[in-house]
Amino acid sequence: MEIELNDPEHTRSAWIRRFETYLPELVYGSIDGIVTTFAVVAGAAGANLHINIIIILGMANLIADGLSMSIGSYLSHKSEHDNYQKHLRMEMWEIENMPDVERQEIELIYKNKGFEGKELEMVVNRITANKQVWLDTMMKDELGLSEHKKSPVKAGVSTLLAFVVAGAVPLIAYFIAYVGKMGMDPFAVSSIVTLLTFIFIGYIKTYVTQASLGRSIAETLVLGTAAAMAAYFLGDYLEKILT
Repeated sequence: MEIELNDPEHTRSAWIRRFETYLPELVYGSIDGIVTTFAVVAGAAGANLHINIIIILGMANLIADGLSMSIGSYLSHKSEHDNYQKHLRMEMWEIENMPDVERQEIELIYKNKGFEGKELEMVVNRITANKQVWLDTMMKDELGLSEHKKSPVKAGVSTLLAFVVAGAVPLIAYFIAYVGKMGMDPFAVSSIVTLLTFIFIGYIKTYVTQASLGRSIAETLVLGTAAAMAAYFLGDYLEKILT
């Protein structure tokens, strides 16, 4: 079998391969982090809030939402791991205590796959001769479960780090403006830097979704921009009616 040289699965860069196990957590944590923080910044800018207030709101969002997302990621992965282990113990008990019933289930599984006669008997005998193979087959073919190899802790930490790092991007211009003079409007600088970051995250996202580069970048830009615009105009509207 020949491998196409332009196959993204084989041409992806070495640094992507190093992080690909937790790449989904890194990508979606980054997207949530930068979108929510930029929305906060945009809403505050629309309401003409002081730089100090924007920094406080942005940092509060980073900590609160970052921890919330990382805890959610941890609990989600732990739940999948615990569910797999629960059913694994059940299947092990059934194989040990109800081997005839479990053998019939293996036979039915492979009969539905088109095996019959001596061929079916040979496959069933081969699988049930090895308890580990038997157990793996029951887990995958009967229950549709695969072992969850991701560490819940690492998944949660990856989500948190990605959220905080990407979410800090919209605030960089405001920190610079706070400690010194900036020749441009901080919101304009923040918007440009965030736009570029959206493009970069959209590029990395292609390794997770396998979508085209243009579509991945466009989706990230549209969603991020829509959230920011909604927050900006809401902030502007509320500032006018409340002051």
